[in-house]
Amino acid sequence: MNQESANPLDNLQLISINEMIDSVAGRQLKDFGKVNTEIKPDGTLITNCDRWSDQFIINGISEITNNQEGILSEEGSKILPTTNAFWVVDPLDGTTNFAAGIPHWGISIARFRDGEPETAFLDIPVLKKRILAIRGKGVWINGQSIKSKRNLHSQSQCVSLCSRSINILQKKPHERFPGKIRLLGVSSLNMSSVALGQTFGALEASPKIWDIAAAWLILTELNCIIKWLDINPKNVKPGEDLSSRNFPLVTAISSDHLEQLIPWSNILMEYIYPQINLNL
Repeated sequence: MNQESANPLDNLQLISINEMIDSVAGRQLKDFGKVNTEIKPDGTLITNCDRWSDQFIINGISEITNNQEGILSEEGSKILPTTNAFWVVDPLDGTTNFAAGIPHWGISIARFRDGEPETAFLDIPVLKKRILAIRGKGVWINGQSIKSKRNLHSQSQCVSLCSRSINILQKKPHERFPGKIRLLGVSSLNMSSVALGQTFGALEASPKIWDIAAAWLILTELNCIIKWLDINPKNVKPGEDLSSRNFPLVTAISSDHLEQLIPWSNILMEYIYPQINLNL
């Protein structure tokens, strides 16, 4: 791969990506709640809008990067690209909500360099909210910069759980959970809610790389803490098939808040991944 393709994205490329996301968000809003679903082999849902969005984004990225950067997507290739710079795409995170007419879903796109996300886009079409994160430069919502300490001033008492992690409550029926539970049904929105101060923490039991790619950078740029409960995604190898690889995690706005959730993350891992020897 030539050196130019491994440079940070320039302003023209950023504009092109935003225009691409505008087109995808527009199509999704038209189809919202009006599409039929199918069940994929892994048991998750898919719609024709997922497929269209995925292909449109892949084509757009390929054009913007002159086919020089690999792409991993939920509905396409799930092999980690071997190029130094590559993209991870979830064209419609929250298909179940989308198909059911529940207004919580997102478009998640992240460009990686040297194994970590460098630029991330998370669009929430119904809310007309687009989050952009650039490594070392910060986070913007609809073009307005967010200060890195904003999330720490949150007085939220809420914690986001995924549908699988809710089972931890059955393991400690007589112990009070340290927050008010929220389930959005969308991994990227669960995680980004911590970065935006809407919740003080989140537990994700079985997210895939495309679920976490954009939110990962948003969290780190806003000084949130992510504790990977199994493998750190920075350690996966180029050419690895990530279709079945989960990246369980707990994230929080501070180390003190993280400590409140660690005992519950231990239960989560013991319940779902009993074969893993935890040292948390």
